[in-house]
Amino acid sequence: MIPVFHNVRAQNPIIRDQFTADPSARVFGDSIFVYSSHDILATEDHGRIGWFCMEDYHVFSSTNQVDWTDHGVIVSQDQVPWVKPTSYSMWAPDCIYRDRKYFFYFPSIARDTTYGRGFSIGVAISEKPYGPFIPQSEPIKDLHGIDPNPFIDKDGQAYLYWAMRKIFVAKLNDNMLELESEPQVIEGLPEKGLKEGPFLFERKGKYYLTYPHVENKTERLEYALSYNPMGPFTVTGVIMDELPSGCWTNHQSIIEFGNQWYLFYHDSDLSPAFDKNRSIRIDSLFFNEDGTIRKVTPTLRGVGITPATEKIEIDRFSLKSDTGVIVTFLDSLNAFDGWKTILKERNSWIQYNAVNFTDRKIKSVVIKALTEKDSKLVIRLDKMDGPVVSEVQVHANESWTRINGKVLKFHPGIHNLIIILEDGGPVEIDWLRFE
Repeated sequence: MIPVFHNVRAQNPIIRDQFTADPSARVFGDSIFVYSSHDILATEDHGRIGWFCMEDYHVFSSTNQVDWTDHGVIVSQDQVPWVKPTSYSMWAPDCIYRDRKYFFYFPSIARDTTYGRGFSIGVAISEKPYGPFIPQSEPIKDLHGIDPNPFIDKDGQAYLYWAMRKIFVAKLNDNMLELESEPQVIEGLPEKGLKEGPFLFERKGKYYLTYPHVENKTERLEYALSYNPMGPFTVTGVIMDELPSGCWTNHQSIIEFGNQWYLFYHDSDLSPAFDKNRSIRIDSLFFNEDGTIRKVTPTLRGVGITPATEKIEIDRFSLKSDTGVIVTFLDSLNAFDGWKTILKERNSWIQYNAVNFTDRKIKSVVIKALTEKDSKLVIRLDKMDGPVVSEVQVHANESWTRINGKVLKFHPGIHNLIIILEDGGPVEIDWLRFE
């Protein structure tokens, strides 16, 4: 299939025009590639209503964690010889590079019992990270489960991790298509509660096995450490607590890119009432001196530096006042339209971090806003008493209007923006941009 390229600009969630889940992030060359499962809404003729419904996979790439290119569908259920073409069970995938080829691993339900019952795991191969991927005619022999995760150690030995009520590992042959060793259960993980979604990485001689685990009611992200990729592992800590949204699943991958580590995961941002339609997120991840992972708190702001001359979606905020601020959908019937910020009362404020002011030609700010009465917005840099960038008069209007304000003084560099309602309100804000 021919890749379809289009750009998506976003913070968290990073993809806004479709549901995405189970992000497996990989660094290939100077780019991050995220291999994602693709949630859709089940109907009478497509999948099981009220359950996960996934018919294909997409891959997204970025060089700056802000601008993401959707390369389109890379594998779909009706184009894999061994997959049941109406299974809607294309669950969490992963991809790895070896010998000038990209090996894409994915689980699904087979079209008949020739390969056994339940989920099998197959492979598709490409010469480029975004495809076209050619699926193998049969799944990996004697392998059943979900959430495949390939790993190649420094000595060149390849491994595959997967889940089937427990987490398993086996060595892979050099062709990356067959098991070299018998599957074995990873020892040392919690005995009680569902464990799935393994993702293993190595850092400074330690092997980090990360996985979602249901200890209570929903999944939280945990990790265990070993000095051997096959274990045994020692449970070490929590990467991310249960999601505040109540989303039942989570699924993670962890990479280093540009001397910074990142956690990829998902939540139900675009479908808060139905957690089977999920959306990919990113947040920065840090290690302590002893190699343990600092717990990550999920954010809306996410990562990346936003150019001042691009649309700044302040609803993906870093901080906000304790009262007087509401973030809600622009259109409650179409979540893909995104969100808006409502500053309800005087002195309410919202902060958006890491905006890059490099273009010295910046003279004005444009705000897409809506208000029922004349109001005044003040934009400051870095802190509540920081320099004033602009004072913008927002006149009463009945529909979304682009309001211009003069930039009082140019301040080069990377700054945090604070937008304050100084007078009037409520004011609804979609985005702002400097020109």
